[in-house]
Amino acid sequence: MELAVEKYKVADEPFYLPVGDEVELFEAAYKAKLPAMLKGPTGCGKTRFVEHMAWRLGRPLITVACHEDLSSTDLVGRFLLEGEETVWHDGPMTTAVRAGAILYLDEVVEARKDTVVIIHPLTDDRRRLPIEKRGTVLDAPPEFMLVVSYNPGYQSILKDLKQSTRQRFVAMEFDYPEAEAEATIVAKEGGIDESTAADLVKIGQKVRNLRGHGLEEGVSTRLLIYAAQLIAKGISPVAAAEVAICSPITDDRELQRSIREIVTTVI
Repeated sequence: MELAVEKYKVADEPFYLPVGDEVELFEAAYKAKLPAMLKGPTGCGKTRFVEHMAWRLGRPLITVACHEDLSSTDLVGRFLLEGEETVWHDGPMTTAVRAGAILYLDEVVEARKDTVVIIHPLTDDRRRLPIEKRGTVLDAPPEFMLVVSYNPGYQSILKDLKQSTRQRFVAMEFDYPEAEAEATIVAKEGGIDESTAADLVKIGQKVRNLRGHGLEEGVSTRLLIYAAQLIAKGISPVAAAEVAICSPITDDRELQRSIREIVTTVI
């Protein structure tokens, strides 16, 4: 098992700039064996935070990108035919429980509701994973932790967590960092100077103000970093903003024109 789990270890420290007491809260939840829910907009640093905490705690990290076709079998495991034998293969959830890893279900509400239900026994004091196809139950070791994330502002009524699921987690709210902190992140991750990073952040903040005026999602910190990385490779700031900020977040011509005006005003 150790050899199989090595590939899930976070070898190098992922850069993460704390913006509050989220590190201390996560560590406390881990020590108390509590499952955690990370709530926040797209690209605000939830996944990077989990990667950083896995490195900080020295635990393997197994990430599952949830989607509407994700079944309980995909998570728990299945029997597969190998030659003339039927062999059991652990799914990512079973692997995480066996290894005492951090299991991260990204955008958990995208999974089918009947799939989400299988995490319930892992989120209370039982901390158990029933494997019905094998007729066995796995007890999670103290090192195991379940973490889920989702974007409350993006989900529809049809795609939201049931109260019976929500109330099994401690919830941590995430948002885009304050301007100074976000500029530091963009400069560090994008490989550009602080001044250029500050301009990108200023553009990002102005574009976020368009939310509710035709724009469903504001520009994420991730996209600002993409723009910075393009600039670091010699692309002009205006061109970088076009392909990393303007085009990805909307197809509406009028909104795109408004964003371009913001870009040319700032840069």
